[in-house]
Amino acid sequence: MSKKKTSTRIFHYVLIGSLLVIFLFPIYWMIISSFHTNPELMRFPPKFGLSDSGLRNYANILMQQRYITNFTNSIIISSSSVILSILLSVFAGYAFSRYPIKGKGILMGLILNVQIFPVTVIIISLFTFYSRLGMLDTYGGIILANIIYSLPFTVWFIKAFFDTIPKSIDEAAFIDGCSRTRVLTSIIVPLITPGIIAIGIYTFLYSWDDFIFALTILRSESMKTLPLGLVQSFMGEYVHDYAGMMTLSVLASLPVVAAFLLTQKYMIAGLTNGAVKG
Repeated sequence: MSKKKTSTRIFHYVLIGSLLVIFLFPIYWMIISSFHTNPELMRFPPKFGLSDSGLRNYANILMQQRYITNFTNSIIISSSSVILSILLSVFAGYAFSRYPIKGKGILMGLILNVQIFPVTVIIISLFTFYSRLGMLDTYGGIILANIIYSLPFTVWFIKAFFDTIPKSIDEAAFIDGCSRTRVLTSIIVPLITPGIIAIGIYTFLYSWDDFIFALTILRSESMKTLPLGLVQSFMGEYVHDYAGMMTLSVLASLPVVAAFLLTQKYMIAGLTNGAVKG
């Protein structure tokens, strides 16, 4: 191997290592900070190792019912959003892929345009609408808001999967006596499982991390989610509990990390297979 190739390879390794340090250091600092007290975090120079306080912060968080309530609310809202988003996306994507709808391209474009507008543009109108319908501070209200904002992307994404399935499969099933619903649920859906898992993960991440909708719609302490509990419980007018904030951040990240690790294979397959044909 020539010296030039060796130098190039070394440069690439150094560059990749530097980028890994830059991207992973905030995660490392979040985890390490959860094992420190606030005075230790304010000390200079900072301590990058573990503290003698151990798991005290985690014990304090897990013993408080309000954080358990926040966690439970986030699970209920995110799981419900995922289930409804998958159901609506599958039926809508199948219809756009298989039925000869007039102006299909324009309609698909209008659906996707919903995500062009930032949440802050529609939040006031949404609050007024929910207030008149009595949907403020309800599971239904926040779940509907999450679905409305994530559904345009998931419909587009899953339609690309349906487009990769030959229509001859549907026609063969019709000849055998299958109904349209049976074809979709028993034949087509198993073939697009990676895509379904991909849109499920996308919806889960969006719902789990949502702050703006939750802040606007949810009012009572019994309905607040983890993002609200994370910000409102540890940030006061004069004092910030950084140690508690980092501890709850670590706990809030665990379901997301677990979901990604369990579905990583399907996520990669979903992102690649869905790009075959749009």
